[in-house]
This record gives sequence, structure tokens and C-alpha cells, in this order.
Amino acid sequence: MGAFPGGCCCCCCHRRRLQVFWAALAVSMTIGFTIQFLGVSFQKRVSLSQLLPSPWAPPAEAEVVGEEGPPTPPLLCQPRQHLVFLKTHKTGSSTLINILHRFGEARGLRFALPARYQFSYPNLFQARRVKGWHPRGRPFDILCHHMRFNLLEVQKVVPPDSFYFSIVRDPVSLAESAFSYYRAVVPAFRQAGSLPGFLASPQLFYRPGERGNHYARNLLWFDFGLSPPAGPGVGPVKDALAGLEHTFHLVLLTEYMDESLVLLRDALCWSLEDIVAFPHNLRNPQAVHTLEPADTARLRAWNSLDWHLYTHFNHTFWARVEHFGRARMAQEVALLRKRRMELMQHCLQGGGPLEPAHIPDERIRPFQFGQVPILGYALQPGLAPGAQEACRRLVTPELQYKDRLDAKQFPPALRGNGSQVGGVR
Repeated sequence: MGAFPGGCCCCCCHRRRLQVFWAALAVSMTIGFTIQFLGVSFQKRVSLSQLLPSPWAPPAEAEVVGEEGPPTPPLLCQPRQHLVFLKTHKTGSSTLINILHRFGEARGLRFALPARYQFSYPNLFQARRVKGWHPRGRPFDILCHHMRFNLLEVQKVVPPDSFYFSIVRDPVSLAESAFSYYRAVVPAFRQAGSLPGFLASPQLFYRPGERGNHYARNLLWFDFGLSPPAGPGVGPVKDALAGLEHTFHLVLLTEYMDESLVLLRDALCWSLEDIVAFPHNLRNPQAVHTLEPADTARLRAWNSLDWHLYTHFNHTFWARVEHFGRARMAQEVALLRKRRMELMQHCLQGGGPLEPAHIPDERIRPFQFGQVPILGYALQPGLAPGAQEACRRLVTPELQYKDRLDAKQFPPALRGNGSQVGGVR
């Protein structure tokens, strides 16, 4: 009585709109708070799958099944961006360097860079050798170039929550590769003339402490910053390896590079796309020297410390694979290989590695050292600009990529105005 039906309807509609508005606002604020609370970051970057054909998604994480009740969804994790990679010699580590270079560059991370290409190797790493480092300065996100490991000095350069990892290789194949690559600069190798000749009587040619001879014996042990044990027996060796296991969160195997990349992806909470890569610093397989069984035994005996180190981390690696799950590992390795093949077919002339003479672009031609050519890649002509850049990053060798990162972190304008960009020399 005396009411205005039309007015009441308008008021009701207005109240409903306000309720919907405030409900939507509350939901948005809740979502935003939850994202911040969980630390999930959404980065604005262009991925390989956006630039190149055959986009794919990594497999869904395996559900965690409790003793009772329905499956529990996997926990959210945040991609790790503070990384220390000990780049060991002749282990396939150049492939991992390319992954780290691309990952860090895409996210604007800061690399701890040497003045040239190594941190005064074969000397132990020193923080003052990092370009732009200052004791009270901001730490670097990624440390990954050649060094002889020195934990206390490394800790001065990177954040406390950094993830430490490295890679090892069977000392037999490592020593064969080192002989081929370093023969001209290692006195013990140069004097012997051939690997079988060296192995027949290594003590005739090897002089401890002679410059370059660290490449000739227990190279892994040396790169990890260890010295030959002072006492007899395996006790000191086990103590040294226990120390490394305490420091390094993950040690990969050259012989199982794809499985290693999957474990790395899982440990770092990265996507499979982040760890897809082309092999770098390859020799022509025909140049690999086939060893006789007797030479294999001699190499393992000569590099006994490396053999202990390798067998120790071989054990920890396969224990990690078992925990990850064999079936899940096989699935992810298959996806990784499939995507790598797709990228090779799309990016590369010939679909694979080439001799350096067939790579006209010196910006992506690998540095040649030793007596055997180092293979590289040439890009397909006619790639779209975005795809060409993505493919170029995949094939850019370590030295050229380091120069690229150096130019970004220390632009010529900074060098010309008197600013100090180098560490103490």
C-alpha cells in the first residue's frame, strides 16, 4: 500500500549488483593474497613453445597417495634461481652452461662472471676474481664458469640459499677425452706422444705440480678443490667425499645426461622446456680412441681418486632416480628427447651438429682447441625473427654467450665513465 513496485525492483537490482561487485572484489583480493603467500610467480617471458612449432606441456606431476583418503595434489614449489654449478672439465658441462645462460638471461638474473673465461683456473676460486664483486655488494644469482672449487670463497659471492650442483664422468672416458683435448698443453701427455704410451709408464712422464699436469691425473678430484689425501687407506677419501655430498645438493652423470636433466628439472622446480638443450662442445664420434681392456684398467688405477669420486656419486645418482620413479623418469626422458628432436629439425641446418668448416657464422662457431675439431650448429635460413633468436640462443657456444652476458651486465657506457666493474686483480 502506497509502495512503488518499480522503485523496489530497481533497489533490489542495485543491491544485487553491489553484492556481486563486492563478492568479485573479495575473490580477487583473496586470490592475489594467496599467490603472494605461496610465492608463486608469473613471469612475463616468451617461451620456446611460443616461438617454435609443436608446443607441448610437461606431464602432470604424479599424485601423492596417502594411506587413507583420496589422492593428495602435489605441493606448489617456486623455481630456484640462486645456483652454483661447478663446471668440471670434459664432462659435457658446456651443455649445462647453455641451459643456465638461457635461463638466467630470460629472467634478468645476475651472473658471477670471470674477467675472461675462467676464474684464474687452475688456482682455487677467489671471490675477488668475480667481475664487479664487492664484499658488501649484492650477491650474484648464478655462478657457473670454470673454477677450482673453494666453498668458503664461493659463499662470499652467492646467496645462502643457493643450490649447488655439478657433473661427473667415468674417469676412463674422461681421461681419453682430456688426452685428446689437452695433449699439446700437458707436459706428461706431450712427452708420451700417445695415450697407450703414456699408460705404459705414466710415472716416466708425470711430474706433480708441473704446470698443466693437473689435467693428466684425477682431474675431477682436482676440480672439486680436493688435494691428494695425506694419509694411507680409504678413510681420508671417504671423509672428503662425505664433505662434497654435504655441500652439493645434486651431482649428475655425463653418461646419463637426459636422466640428469630430468633430475635437475625436478630439483629446481623448473619446466621441461627450461632444460631442453642441444649437446655442446662435441667431438666427432669417429675421433674417439677405443681403449683396450688393459688400458681401461690402467686408467682407473692411475685415476683412483676420480674412480672413488665417480662411483660414490654414481650411487647417489641412481638412488635419486629410484626415489623419483623409474616409470616417471622414462616418461620425462622420452618427452625431453622428443622436444629436442623437434627443435633440431626446426632450428638447424642438417638437423644436427656440423664440422666447424660448415658453420659460416663465427658468432655461433665453437672455439677450436686441441687436435680434433669441435662440432657446432648452423641455423636454418628463413626463420622468423622470434624463432631465429630462440634458436640462436640454443646453439650459441659458451664463450660467445659469456661475452653476450658480460656486455649486458657491464655495458660499454659503464666502462667508459670510470666506474669500477672489475674485481681486485
